[in-house]
Amino acid sequence: MPIYSGVVNGKLRYTIAYYLNGKRQRRMFTSLDDAKTEARLVATKIQNGLQQTNDLRPVERESYLAAVRILEGSSVPLVAAVEEYAECRKRLEGVPLLAAIEEFVRRMKDVTIGVELSEAVAKFLEAKEQDGMSSPYRTQLQSTLCLFAKAFPGPILDVRSEHVDRWLREAKISPVTRNNRLRVLRVFFNYAKQAGFLSKSEPSPADGVKKVKAGDTETEIYQPEEFRRLLNAAPARLIPLLAIGGFAGLRAAEVSRLDWSAVDLDRRIIELRAGQTKTASRRLVPISDNLAAWLSLVEREGPVLPDASLFRQATALARRLELTWPNNVLRHSFISYRLAVIQDANRVALEAGNSAAIIFKHYRELVTSEAAQEWFGIQPPEGWVSPAVRWNRHQNTIDLG
Repeated sequence: MPIYSGVVNGKLRYTIAYYLNGKRQRRMFTSLDDAKTEARLVATKIQNGLQQTNDLRPVERESYLAAVRILEGSSVPLVAAVEEYAECRKRLEGVPLLAAIEEFVRRMKDVTIGVELSEAVAKFLEAKEQDGMSSPYRTQLQSTLCLFAKAFPGPILDVRSEHVDRWLREAKISPVTRNNRLRVLRVFFNYAKQAGFLSKSEPSPADGVKKVKAGDTETEIYQPEEFRRLLNAAPARLIPLLAIGGFAGLRAAEVSRLDWSAVDLDRRIIELRAGQTKTASRRLVPISDNLAAWLSLVEREGPVLPDASLFRQATALARRLELTWPNNVLRHSFISYRLAVIQDANRVALEAGNSAAIIFKHYRELVTSEAAQEWFGIQPPEGWVSPAVRWNRHQNTIDLG
């Protein structure tokens, strides 16, 4: 216990200094003997643990030493341990900490802690590729999940239902697109549970989000006369896209992956392999008589659509003819007219790669059987020549488009 001497107001004074509750304490004396006596008393009491004002009481000292022994080997300072414990008790609002930990361990058994959301998405997409899912389906998964992972950097365990719901609402997308994204998220989170990134016994963050009601949308189709005008005005290079879409109902993505080797005019079928379809299942699509007639006019070697720009050219052609080009109009037209012809939703669903419920809901009674007969009766005009060929003949050249 140091004793300091100094002159205060012209008189010699003696001061002892020590700490109490983390604060420096000072006591001043006029006599050195008095300062020494007090200093010995304070030092002795501190040493013996009997000074309650500036040292631990015996019971407190025992508690302190016991706490230090408990934390031996944990590399956690006593103050940090106490602070963390106090914060846990505060957040638990009266629930015993040990009970909460036991519940956490039960729910998180076999769960890998700390997996980033982006890492889980990458593993999910890799698994779907290994499972042989179709390229369009994997593209849809990747598009949704990469946007979601970008919006929520951090561990997948931190994602909550309210995060998913807010993300879907703030996207300002149509109800159908919103429900499609939610469906993708549910597939992903179910995979995450099986992979051990989430608890198997708890609902996933997407399970707590409800689908929104999507109003019935009007299915837009071409009338037979409109499609006849479009085909008659099309250059040869657009005939496969238009005819296969309108008379076989293939999706645009399916036509773009199609090779002429899969188009058998003798057997009157188009074979779509599992990797070419949206549902990742093999499909055989019948070739109608008029489709065979249109396809016989074009060269059939290599890819059916060798140039991706053909979709833009078809749209531009429709606009020049003052025709609208609604999304999937050719496929919608085929399904509507095909259903009116054969009156069998299950069969049309099989040919179109769709569900019978969707076929029945959206395409039933859209057209008459007479209009359907007219649709599948659209044949190339006698002596038909591609408009591109006719134009180039004025230049004394022939171009099959």
